[in-house]
Amino acid sequence: MTIFSIMLTVAGLALFETVSSIDNAVINAEVLATMGRKARRFFLTWGIFLAVFVVRGLLPWLIVWATVPSLGFFGSFTATFSSDPSVAHAIESSAPILLIGGGIFMLFLFFHWLFLEDKEYGLDAIEPFFSRQGAWFYATVSVILAVVVWFALKESPFLGFGAVIGSTVFFLTHGFRQNAEMVELELAGGRSHLSDLSKVLFLEVIDLSFSIDGVLGAFAFTLSVPLILLGNGLGAIVVRQLTVANVERVKRYIFLKNGAMYSIAILGTVMIADAFGYHVPEWFSPLSTVAVIGYFFWKSVRVSVSVRSNE
Repeated sequence: MTIFSIMLTVAGLALFETVSSIDNAVINAEVLATMGRKARRFFLTWGIFLAVFVVRGLLPWLIVWATVPSLGFFGSFTATFSSDPSVAHAIESSAPILLIGGGIFMLFLFFHWLFLEDKEYGLDAIEPFFSRQGAWFYATVSVILAVVVWFALKESPFLGFGAVIGSTVFFLTHGFRQNAEMVELELAGGRSHLSDLSKVLFLEVIDLSFSIDGVLGAFAFTLSVPLILLGNGLGAIVVRQLTVANVERVKRYIFLKNGAMYSIAILGTVMIADAFGYHVPEWFSPLSTVAVIGYFFWKSVRVSVSVRSNE
């Protein structure tokens, strides 16, 4: 990779991690408001260490190990920083399993948002229609999974299994998030009696579930784990700063979530295409992410300026 492509990849990763974790920042800010000063300080210091170095550091390593078990547990860690051509070949040859699983996860995430989640309508010609067809979410993702698995099995049984794993991971993390939303409402309404320690642990578990989106999506940008660690780590630090600074200001950009979700749809499609051997240029994922998120950011700014001028 050239210096320019490395910088573009890291910038795209950091931007994607930041925008896709906006919901995480909002939950953090609202739960932190119910905690004591010491607990808040603990989370904002050690929480950054856990988010950047532990969660986003371990997840890519564990994913590589699960995808290429022949490298061994510790071998997969050293392999991520190795320049050995045979190691690189082993990772690349097993990459389709990882890519198809991540792609299915990302597409399921996008369609769940499109069909079922409350949202500000950023594309009036599309989003209201799908919001009215919420019951079709399960039919849509089932058909997508069936079609992808059908073609994947023609290539390899492991490729088909990778797609099923992506579906499983989505529904597991979705369950965690639904529970998190209920706990968040209880905390905000003062109906929960959780201790500050329990709240800190709750936020760390939520951060883990949100980090899965960023880590899996990162493999659409690059298979280089060091670059993933750098880009996602920078994004995680930005999310923590948004939590501390002024999350209410972030909420004014009402279409950022839309940009994140359309980016997720593009990245999921790229991953599945790569898994089937259709090469996508390395610049496409970061540039498309910047373009899509940039468009919805610009649209959010226009709405925000319009609202302030009418007040």
